[in-house]
Amino acid sequence: MPSRLLRLDAARADLARFAAALPGTLTLAASPLALRPRTIAALAGLPAVGVTLRTLPRDEVSAAVATGAADLGLVDGPAAPSDPLRLPDVALLTATRVTEEPFAVVLPVGHPLAGRQNHGLRLADLVDARWLDAPDAGIPLDRLRSAHGGPAGQGFRTALRHEGTDSRVLGALAAAGHGLTLLPASLAATIAGAVAVPLSAPRLVHRVELLHAGREPGGPAAELARRLAA
Repeated sequence: MPSRLLRLDAARADLARFAAALPGTLTLAASPLALRPRTIAALAGLPAVGVTLRTLPRDEVSAAVATGAADLGLVDGPAAPSDPLRLPDVALLTATRVTEEPFAVVLPVGHPLAGRQNHGLRLADLVDARWLDAPDAGIPLDRLRSAHGGPAGQGFRTALRHEGTDSRVLGALAAAGHGLTLLPASLAATIAGAVAVPLSAPRLVHRVELLHAGREPGGPAAELARRLAA
């Protein structure tokens, strides 16, 4: 029933788009890790009367775009190189790749595996490690288990659960030794007091996609889409 209601809301939102929203406004919904330097820079100087940025849990971004609560969405997640993200089936959305970059494991400086920077680490090496469970600020542990391909529900034990959306807090927790975490390599490299070791296997990238519903966006939304696609 919730899925059917969501689809009905999406259909109503599609009709509302044809009726035209305020031409000079833009609401962008984004998952926390989708807000990379390039995506933030694209917001600068948009020809809009008002820009609203809503940071949402990863699985809520698609629904916000489908129901018209947001004009555009930025969503992220792990994927094989050049593969699309697996998004919730809420409505017909158009997804466009914005960025892809490698992952790195964030370790405290004194960790026994911190010296593997030149060789990388495999998820298989880390199944028995203790991890930070941060579904909104980082990559959910169930995604790591799925990427590893091991038995369902096994491995990647939770050392501490973080229910915030600030990825830098997540990095600081890893640096302080509260558990490991996986972050986009460019972000992992900036965490003070931590070592970022590249993930060598499986072949995963951190992918960010731009979402829109209905017709091609117009006004400020079209300009932002153009900048992100450039």
